Amino acid sequence: MITVLGIGNVLWADEGFGVRCVEALQQRWAFDETQGAPVQLVDGGTQGLYLIQHVQAARKLLIFDAIDYGLEPGTLKLIENDEVPRFMGAKKMSLHQTGFQEVLMLAQLTEQYPDEVLLIGCQPQELEDYGGSLRPIVKTAMEDALALGLDRLRQWGARPLPRDAAPGDDEAVTVPTLALGAYEQGRPAAEQACRVGDERFIPLR
Repeated sequence: MITVLGIGNVLWADEGFGVRCVEALQQRWAFDETQGAPVQLVDGGTQGLYLIQHVQAARKLLIFDAIDYGLEPGTLKLIENDEVPRFMGAKKMSLHQTGFQEVLMLAQLTEQYPDEVLLIGCQPQELEDYGGSLRPIVKTAMEDALALGLDRLRQWGARPLPRDAAPGDDEAVTVPTLALGAYEQGRPAAEQACRVGDERFIPLR
């Protein structure tokens, strides 16, 4: 089984990069499992340890995530195999990465770890924008990340085929109300909604 996992929080702008990659992959591509390896797409969100079953079941694991490398926004970096859990531990950006590092380490401890792991990470531009979406430079980088991901999936034996139409809401990997289009269209104007967190707990300046 090949598992493609997008992790992150879509409510905090570029933090949603990984989830948006998996969403776009499903909308544009189907996988022919009669002539290729089976592929499972997972919106991992910020589920942390609840993702352990997906990691343990995978023989090949492709991860999309926003990672703070200290590089220019939109820069992609590929990390592979044993370096993935170590890298995520050293470069924590948010609580979801702490939880996912634990998932990887637990899978290693139980000796149910994928044979191959590839992390495709993107340097975010903006995280402190509650309710925001991907910044244009990160959205552009997502296209390159998808191309890199598809190349690796083919190397692993998957057979991606372009879709004629996106899957229905009942098949969508992402909750329809949080899908990129609906999410961006439904965002209220800045004067109607706080952009930096819960305004009830923000000190007055």
